[in-house]
Amino acid sequence: MKSMTKLMVVAMVLVAALVVAPAAARDTAISTNGANVFIGEEDLNFTYSVPAGETVAKWVHYSDPSAGTVDKTLSATNGNITRLDKGIPTGSYYVFTNAATADTANRSTSIGYVNVQEPSVTLDVVLNSSGQVTKDSLNGKTVTRDTLVAFKLVNNLYNLPGAAMNIEVTLPGGGVTTEFGGQPLKNIPANGVDQFVNPVNLSAVSAGTYTAQAKWPSTADFYGKGYDSNTVTFEVATKALAITSNKDAVIRGNSFTVTITGESKQNYHLFVKNVSNTIADHPVVAPGQNGIITTYYDTNVTVDTNAAGTRSVQFNTSQSTDDRTFTIRVQKDGTTTYDEVKVRVETGAVTATASGTGVYYVGEEITLSGTNTDSDYVYLFLTGPNLGTNGVKLSDTTVKTQTGGGENNFTRVVVDADDTWSYKWDTSSLGQVVDAGGYTVYAVADDVTKDDLGDNKYATVGVNLRSAFITATSSGATVAKGDKLTISGTAQGNPTSVNVWIFGKNYRDQTTASVESDSSFEYTFESGVTRDLTAGQYFVVVQHPMYGGFGVDLVSRSPFTIGGSSMNNVVLGNLQAAEAANALVNALDSPNVDDTYTKLTFVVEEANIFIDPIGDKAAGSTFTISGTTNLAVGDQLILDVTSAAFQPGSKTEASGFSSASGTAIVQKGDGVNTWSMDVDATGFKPDQYIVKVESIETGTTQTATFNVVAGDVTTQPTGNVTTQPTETATTTATTTTEPTPTTTPGFGALLALAGLGAVAFLVLRRN
Repeated sequence: MKSMTKLMVVAMVLVAALVVAPAAARDTAISTNGANVFIGEEDLNFTYSVPAGETVAKWVHYSDPSAGTVDKTLSATNGNITRLDKGIPTGSYYVFTNAATADTANRSTSIGYVNVQEPSVTLDVVLNSSGQVTKDSLNGKTVTRDTLVAFKLVNNLYNLPGAAMNIEVTLPGGGVTTEFGGQPLKNIPANGVDQFVNPVNLSAVSAGTYTAQAKWPSTADFYGKGYDSNTVTFEVATKALAITSNKDAVIRGNSFTVTITGESKQNYHLFVKNVSNTIADHPVVAPGQNGIITTYYDTNVTVDTNAAGTRSVQFNTSQSTDDRTFTIRVQKDGTTTYDEVKVRVETGAVTATASGTGVYYVGEEITLSGTNTDSDYVYLFLTGPNLGTNGVKLSDTTVKTQTGGGENNFTRVVVDADDTWSYKWDTSSLGQVVDAGGYTVYAVADDVTKDDLGDNKYATVGVNLRSAFITATSSGATVAKGDKLTISGTAQGNPTSVNVWIFGKNYRDQTTASVESDSSFEYTFESGVTRDLTAGQYFVVVQHPMYGGFGVDLVSRSPFTIGGSSMNNVVLGNLQAAEAANALVNALDSPNVDDTYTKLTFVVEEANIFIDPIGDKAAGSTFTISGTTNLAVGDQLILDVTSAAFQPGSKTEASGFSSASGTAIVQKGDGVNTWSMDVDATGFKPDQYIVKVESIETGTTQTATFNVVAGDVTTQPTGNVTTQPTETATTTATTTTEPTPTTTPGFGALLALAGLGAVAFLVLRRN
């Protein structure tokens, strides 16, 4: 009997202990590798795969796991982590024991890891319609007492057994309860699964404002650590009559619609509360709507409901509407039965941006774009040095802005239905009236100047304008007759084309090169042109038209004459080459011409090919034939290697004639271009062989001879180092013709800029 009594006492003590002992958020043992744990938890013991005789010593977090860079270490006491405090890094923590082999710099010596996360709990009050929970949040809204609602609890506490929260509802009178609308609100599981407490019946609750929050009980690890949920509020009203709005907030200039729910075929008074004398500052009833019986003011009407007891009425707002919350009331005449809905009218916003980097060359097209939720138009103007305090019209900088001037004083842009706007700004007209520098573009929701911006919505874009300029270079300092020569460069400022002028002895020419969208241009002298040019030096001027078209242009080719609107015609064909070039440059330098230019030179040479000494080669060997040339890089040379032997033979004997052929591509060399071709002499019989190298484009040929001998070649022949070129029917000289010096004033100085025949690359920019 005593034994039974003792057992009962022990059982009662255990029950009492269970009642008073705080309920932990989880069992302290973490037996799963990679388990989720949460900041705020206490007494965590990692038991997964702990070797016998070892104890967990620390949890380690790495800022760079691959490099073993530790940024946080949590020390364990008797294997337990006392608590996870706020502020520690989240993510993976690797668990190390007290073993001598445990090395925090080497993650592979850990026994496992845990994922530390920040606990997150969110509470909402949502509509519970026809027994189904919807996504419609009622937070901050008004509901009738016949509306069923639900509390929704969302959290990230996955796999945390036993975690539970209480929802505390603060009543209109200030009291706090955990039982509301017929639903108990205690011990709601917080296990990572969305929880719904529903339906919450409001029919018996008092009218007023309610506040709810999910809180951790004092027995949970998260209690008092700031991990309670957000708060939600909702208003309960006793309504035989109700009004709702399709929008809680509206950007002014847009409309919203209220819906009245009441008795069938009943007249109701609908109005905006607290209307001041200035009705335009308030939302107004859109005219001509069905169901409007009487209009007292634009903000005050009588409407009737339909057979279903409902009526929808649209209210309009404008730029004059105040940006504040308005209360719309519906009331049954002669009674105190009414309902209200609040709608906030907000000002819109204007944004603006410019295409590109913000740095532009005058003449380019700049795309300005953005959004405007405040009005139907964007008004643009430009400010900058000496443009006036209030700026100028963007599309015509001679027009100054004026408040209320509309399209006459502003560049007006229509705002599209999606609230976006865009304007392509052609800056070519700025070149003659605006200097290079920094400027500001204003985009405003109304036609007001900078001084009158006030409460108007606007945005600004900074633009840095630079003067247009041109650069140019040639594909080579020299060009062999019959080779191509390319003049290329960049023309900033968005010109459609540039002029290319060429001057040489008894030679004048002018052509145009188109400018691409990336501001690059290129003009090529084809092989047929350079083949007919006399050897010597040539002078090139590349002309940029700047902003008003070409101020100097070709008037006539015969005689070769230039002219322009601000100059008399000059016949360059009657001048020596140097004088003609100087005359063109002087015309471009005129203060009455805004064109800019750059200049360079190139030298035309007779095409030549040289073959390096070949020497004796052994039959069956492989060797290289190489040489130099002034032909352009990339040109193709045709090589033929043929035996010099020619003798009668029997048709029963193998041919004694050996040959090889191939091509060589001209490569850029150190000071002189090179070429080479490998020759396989397998099958070559001892004999003398002839090498022929030919350029089809330039009609240039060169030959050389060498011997193929039996056995190894031990000595190389001495003698000529380089085989001289052989004249052909299309080649009349084998040496470069030097340009004939001129004593004409001016042109010699320009040629000196060429750097002794190299490409002169000089960018001349107009100041």
